[in-house]
Amino acid sequence: MEPGELHDRVAEAVNTANVEALLALYEPDARLVNDDGSVITEKDAAREVAVGLLSLGGHMDITTRFVIEAGDIALLSNEWHFVADDIKMSGITAEVARRQQDGSWRYIVDNPYAVVVSDS
Repeated sequence: MEPGELHDRVAEAVNTANVEALLALYEPDARLVNDDGSVITEKDAAREVAVGLLSLGGHMDITTRFVIEAGDIALLSNEWHFVADDIKMSGITAEVARRQQDGSWRYIVDNPYAVVVSDS
């Protein structure tokens, strides 16, 4: 698996409304940034965000902007578009992933809106 494949797997998980597949793309102690700049550090809170998004029943398209590998760490960015009924969202991301022992990649930091992080 290449780190850029994370983008394909995110889109697949969102488009099939598979919460478990989406959460499996993150390390247990990964950080997820909300659109307001707050940082989620708890797995249960990340699950709540994922369930909220997937409950909209929309479709996500992702285009990889770049992937830069440095050993077992990768810096990634993508442009995403999500449409569900009258809801349209999009963003440009800032992401960090780490290679796992089995060769797969998981997010350790995901800022799906590339927003400034608030003090916490």
